Amino acid sequence: MTDDIHALSGAYAVDALDELERVQFEQHLAGCPACRAEVAGLREAAAQLAAGVELPPPPALRGRLMSAIAEARPLPPVRAAAPATEAANVAASPARPWRRVLVAAAAAAVLGVTGVGIWQAREGTPAPTVAEQVLDAPDAMRTSQSFTGGATATVVRSPSLGRAVLVTSRMPAAPDGKVYQLWLQDSTGHMVSAGVMPAGPDQVVVLQGDARTATAAGISVEPTGGSQQPTTDPIALFAFT
Repeated sequence: MTDDIHALSGAYAVDALDELERVQFEQHLAGCPACRAEVAGLREAAAQLAAGVELPPPPALRGRLMSAIAEARPLPPVRAAAPATEAANVAASPARPWRRVLVAAAAAAVLGVTGVGIWQAREGTPAPTVAEQVLDAPDAMRTSQSFTGGATATVVRSPSLGRAVLVTSRMPAAPDGKVYQLWLQDSTGHMVSAGVMPAGPDQVVVLQGDARTATAAGISVEPTGGSQQPTTDPIALFAFT
């Protein structure tokens, strides 16, 4: 998650975020009083506009959105990731530039911003990533946990796709010589490795393995490189049933 997460408050208020961005922003929102106040103010402004009452947007929010639009740059081509033992790390919707266009346009409309040039979306929209497919799946189910210090982790699973995605926010670094390892648990309680989490506090990770019949997902602290089986008790266990 980048510093411009605050600029998504306007798009969130008008439901213009994709599912992945919404999950990440809601995790951020839980620990950001300023964004909560902006979302509340913007929703009030939207209600006033719907009632035909002219209401100027909060100056700070307007400036933040305008800066985000002005600083936007074309995204580089998406390159296929090389095979690795780490669980797949997925950036927040890099393959869908048109979503950013909708976000900017929706926020500008609600805020009454005029004269803003919105660039045209590319004609060819790449196929959604695995993470996006899971998050947008009709049968997607989510479970979340909070940690000391404000960190949060959410697992979203789609039984029909047989995949699960982990979204973390403010996750502290693992101890020296250790990593966070992901697991899928079967009906007997047996844990199967689902990959090692990449370093960094804010991650979107596709768990390795078939999550269709899994009963839970877990995170444990393991030696660098990971383990065949958990060597410590899980720091988080996300039950699917």
